[in-house]
Amino acid sequence: MQPNKPPGAPSGTTTPISGGYANYVLGVLFVVYIFNFVDRQVLSVFIGPIKEEFGASDTQMGLLVGFAFALLYTIAGIPIARWADRGNRRNIIALGLLVWSAMTVLSGMARSFVQLALARVGVGIGEAAGSPPAHSLIADYFPVEKRGWALSIYASGAFVGGALAFLAGGYLREFFDWRTAFIVVGAPGILMALVVRLTVKEPPRGLSEQRTGQQASSTFMQTLRFLLKSRAWVTMMAGYSLLSLTGYAILMWAFEFLIRVHTMDAVAAGTLMGVVVGVGGCAGSLLGGAVVDRAGAAKVSRAVSVPALFTIAGIPPGVLFLTTADIDIARWCFLVFFLMLNVYIPAMFSANQNLARLDMRATASALMLFCANIVGAGAGPLLVGALSDYFAADYGAESIRYALLCCLGIGGFGSLLLLLCSRYLEADIARARAAG
Repeated sequence: MQPNKPPGAPSGTTTPISGGYANYVLGVLFVVYIFNFVDRQVLSVFIGPIKEEFGASDTQMGLLVGFAFALLYTIAGIPIARWADRGNRRNIIALGLLVWSAMTVLSGMARSFVQLALARVGVGIGEAAGSPPAHSLIADYFPVEKRGWALSIYASGAFVGGALAFLAGGYLREFFDWRTAFIVVGAPGILMALVVRLTVKEPPRGLSEQRTGQQASSTFMQTLRFLLKSRAWVTMMAGYSLLSLTGYAILMWAFEFLIRVHTMDAVAAGTLMGVVVGVGGCAGSLLGGAVVDRAGAAKVSRAVSVPALFTIAGIPPGVLFLTTADIDIARWCFLVFFLMLNVYIPAMFSANQNLARLDMRATASALMLFCANIVGAGAGPLLVGALSDYFAADYGAESIRYALLCCLGIGGFGSLLLLLCSRYLEADIARARAAG
């Protein structure tokens, strides 16, 4: 790694930091993101038992796995990111991890649907302190030419976490109750918060780019106005939001789809989901990181357009996964679809950091996650639940199949918007660099 100032060093120092330590920080943030998605995703495994115990509808369950988490997650993310653009990002991540882990444990103690929804709100608030400061830290530890790969490794933590939630959740659903599952997956994160606080160092902003003499942090409105003037950022947010809707719809309802439509048992469905999300998601994310760095080195616009083409190519196997009656064909199509669906994610993380000024990066990340999670994590699962209830009169248990197909079509339109974004990318990145 090129010589840079050590984490926490004053602006004038030139002591190089260790590339090994930068990789260690990335590894710690990767593990934190695993905890993030284990705690977030495990609820989807228990939609059936929770629905039965509390007498809820699919629409209510869609609200529970969607907006109950996403609304406060996105709203809290912006002030937390503003804090991260001024304060110690390491401490913010550690505190957030402590909060969301404790609230996951409390989810297991809920005795009503309302109590569980409130606990999920708490999980969302805690998790809002995860990715924005983490993206900003990674951007400071890794230069532009390595940033796509580093962010792809971080992003793959979501898929490892999702896989663990499905694998462990399938067994826990088969042999234990849902309350035990929340307590088991939530408790380890409390210890991990100490690891973050005690071993991760806070670097100067702009460390990897030798631009640490940055002006005072911009205001929220200055950041928002700056980004809204970027055509690349606006179209990227629109496309990313629609693709997130498809991604979260699949993540939160595919387990239930396999049980209702293909009559799989909980362990078999959890194993399939774990393999698809873990192997397919990680492979897609890592492939996306390599594509961003290599295609982007040849031409800046390709850092977004090439991943978007991969995502478009994944739509046909996604349709086949949702429509075939053959479970063996469904398994392979699901794996290919999920891999291709997630190639674009590192491109979004990397381009978002590159389109923002140094003092705006955490806030830019929070704004990106606000757009994607209100539409994706919030509306996606709720839309599936509402459509499933709507189609139930005509299609019975298979109503979920048609609900998911509708959401898949929305993601295809989002991919086209990313192609449009690539047309503006080079000029808008140059604009951000010129502005500081």
